[in-house]
Amino acid sequence: MIHPLRSTLAFMLLAAACAGTAATHAPDPARTRAYIDHAWSTLTRATDDCASLVDPKLTTEPVLYLPADVPMPTALAATQQRCKVDVRRLPQPVTALGQVDARTLPVQGLLYLPHPYVVPGGMFNEMYGWDSYFIVLGLVADHREDLARGMVENFLYEIDHYGGVLNANRTYYLSRSQPPFLTAMMRAVLDDPASFPDAGAAAAWLRKAYPLAVKDHAIWLSRPHRAGDTGLARYMDLGAGPVLEHRNADYLKGVIRYLLKHPAKNRGYLVKASEHPDAAEAARLKTTSCDLAASPICAAAWADGYRLSADYYAGDRAMRESGFDTNFHFGPYGAATHHYAAVGLNSLLYRYERDLHDFALQLGKPDEAAHWAKLAAARKAAINHYLWRADRGLFMDYDTTTGQPSDDPYLTTFYPLWAGLATPAQAKSVRDHLALFERKGGLMMSDDASGAQWDEPFGWAPTHWLAVKGLDDYGFRADARRIAAKFTATVDRSLAADGTIREKYNMVSGNADVKITAGYTDNVIGFGWTNGVYLKLRELLAAPAAAGTKKDVAEAAAH
Repeated sequence: MIHPLRSTLAFMLLAAACAGTAATHAPDPARTRAYIDHAWSTLTRATDDCASLVDPKLTTEPVLYLPADVPMPTALAATQQRCKVDVRRLPQPVTALGQVDARTLPVQGLLYLPHPYVVPGGMFNEMYGWDSYFIVLGLVADHREDLARGMVENFLYEIDHYGGVLNANRTYYLSRSQPPFLTAMMRAVLDDPASFPDAGAAAAWLRKAYPLAVKDHAIWLSRPHRAGDTGLARYMDLGAGPVLEHRNADYLKGVIRYLLKHPAKNRGYLVKASEHPDAAEAARLKTTSCDLAASPICAAAWADGYRLSADYYAGDRAMRESGFDTNFHFGPYGAATHHYAAVGLNSLLYRYERDLHDFALQLGKPDEAAHWAKLAAARKAAINHYLWRADRGLFMDYDTTTGQPSDDPYLTTFYPLWAGLATPAQAKSVRDHLALFERKGGLMMSDDASGAQWDEPFGWAPTHWLAVKGLDDYGFRADARRIAAKFTATVDRSLAADGTIREKYNMVSGNADVKITAGYTDNVIGFGWTNGVYLKLRELLAAPAAAGTKKDVAEAAAH
């Protein structure tokens, strides 16, 4: 992994400042808090900052793209000279995802955004679609309202000029979004009185933001994002072939070799093919696999007589839109992600539709509010029909190709609680299955030890917040506080050990001892959403506790 020089030095200094003789210190929330305070600055980027322009995932020189129809910002000319960045324009105005095929661009680059933003850390040196919700929560909790609001305004800019909320602001992400948290981000800012000078300013901001949020929501109703005839949504990237952020074909060769060793996992993902096909075979592979002429990674993605199918590439891209890269819950290496009506996605969209209903009422649009209420009610009915497993007492994903629900419990079963769509009985049933996921360090993603980072034994900040908040909202406050105490203690222990906050953690050992054997192996330092969720969980733990809760928190912290 290549880090921008400034970012690397900043994190070295940050780790040194916070760690000291880290291994000799007991876990200390105050030290974790100090790290986070410093990290907001080291993780903040802007297009007038040279460090922001570097892409650690690629080896090309920095390029910054402006929308085709936006005048050159005055300050950008000075940045162009100071940072030696190549400023270009997109070839056309963009009104929808997928309109620009990034493979046709002469070089990949950063997409311009008008306001500073917080990045996750390490190789993730851009503003991400779903990371940013948890970052915004942390910024609001930490009284950095201008930065939080500016990030939301950046997403509105993306919708207006790049076709929707993007996976992140890089050209190779122009074909996909990420889990839809936009209205939740808007609400986080609007609910904070310090974000605007007065109520009138907040209302004016909402009037401008609301139609853009409506446009973004339409992505998830479009044909490519429909999950069969369920009335539910699926993840689906609008591009084709290998993703452009691959630096080489090693990952894809690993997938081929895994599928050859595990033929029962192969759902038509392998295509027998030559390593160096002639013109006729290359023409066939363009349909059955990928376009070798358009992608050097595609051309190199061959192992032991096989290539990957076009359906695999569609699923791989959808997995990246889901944010769960890489997992084996949606097939090996997430290859079947696009075949599922997912509990997580549809819970987020239900919440999105309820938020749009509330915003429409605030703006004096009762007919539109009724429309959003109707959409939300229809989605809730479909979720209960297809995704609620009464026999298991869990919300579970539905495979539209087989017409069968998944049998693999996943932590997204708690998303309906966060979204407020579960009945009290459903919420209690889900809560009664906490033992499937709960370990010393907090909540694992699943009980499948696949070796992928979004499976057992790994746990992540964002899914902790959604589960904890959902449990708390449904009155399971002791459970919420126990899990919050476990996860924050895991972060504290890890920081005491090496002076850093990480992307993900091992829930069984309760630390950052993460060994990935399938997919991405790094445990990135930073880390934006862990910082934000840590602050929110500490905020929850500091709130007045319900009867019996203090005992639970004390017991959890002791472990």
